Amino acid sequence: MTGAPEPSFAHLVSLTDAGGLYEHALGTRPRPEHGYCVDDVARGLVVTARQPDPAVEVVALRRQYLDFVLAAGAPDGRWHNRRTTSLRWADQPTTEDCWGRALWGLGAVVGAPPGSQVPADEVARALAGFGSGARQRSVDVRADAFAALGAADVLRTHPDHAVAHALLTEVADRVWSLPAPDGTTDGWRWPEARLRYANAVLPEVLLAAGARLGRPDLTARGLDLLGWLLQVQTHEGHLSVVPVAGRGPGDVCPGFDQQPIEVAALADACALAHESTGEARWADAVRLAAAWFTGDNDIRTPLLDPVSGGGCDGLHADRRNENQGAESTLALVSTLQQAARLRAATAGGPGVRTVVAGVTAPRTARSTATGMA
Repeated sequence: MTGAPEPSFAHLVSLTDAGGLYEHALGTRPRPEHGYCVDDVARGLVVTARQPDPAVEVVALRRQYLDFVLAAGAPDGRWHNRRTTSLRWADQPTTEDCWGRALWGLGAVVGAPPGSQVPADEVARALAGFGSGARQRSVDVRADAFAALGAADVLRTHPDHAVAHALLTEVADRVWSLPAPDGTTDGWRWPEARLRYANAVLPEVLLAAGARLGRPDLTARGLDLLGWLLQVQTHEGHLSVVPVAGRGPGDVCPGFDQQPIEVAALADACALAHESTGEARWADAVRLAAAWFTGDNDIRTPLLDPVSGGGCDGLHADRRNENQGAESTLALVSTLQQAARLRAATAGGPGVRTVVAGVTAPRTARSTATGMA
């Protein structure tokens, strides 16, 4: 694993104020008028909780994001998503993606590796919040899958946690039982009629459940689905991920607007596949994910900004989206974390090094595009 820079938290710091993590940016400048959302803050909680040897700024972000996520939980275990700069919730609590991502973030705190230095009081608060929400279920399989990843993290350090065990088991069985779509062309092996968003979370749940529940059948199914997904999202030796409109049988590749969240989901799932199997192809896939951000993509344009440390919001056919919002920056940080973890494991060295104020500029095949999307 060479070539990928260390993850930087500098732009996340700039997007975060006392109220939370701003969802959108115009270029690198936060856009307060759009407020904050749990979807992004929970993603931020995942990456700050799993960061080894975190800098003080990262520790401060983790604590603030934990407070935000917990404050969004309703007494019945559902979750708010949108919060204004006046610190009022602008929606009703649901079991949509924000609920699933909240449980994932809380689970990441509970199951954080020792090197992340998460103190016991934060773990206890996160575990209580997770327990409150983990008895709910969602009508959407991806929201359930996000929550189940949190359950898998909880089981890493609390293997007898009955609520987490039930959540992970039920969601893995739900993903396992998704029917093959009818009327599609030969070779379409995905259990939905179209690829949508964060697709790799489905095989990742199967892999996580296979490991935590001792279910080799789930592991085998997860590896099969992930291998197919990686194949259809690789083009001429680089990643060419599902565009925002999705992809179905017969759709032309490449498609645009490509979103960083797709790359991050693949990196997470392939890192877990490598952990489960030790096979080099999964480590190579994480390398491809990191390289997508540094310019090895369909238009040879980096989405990593070496000055801000942020990630650009999407890849168009002729340019990148210059805005650096929270979701894209978190996708970049998450992917570089996975690349650094595998690099360290291969070298037998220390874990991921925190960079707070800038990153080293990567070498790319083309200079950055200009213009705002």
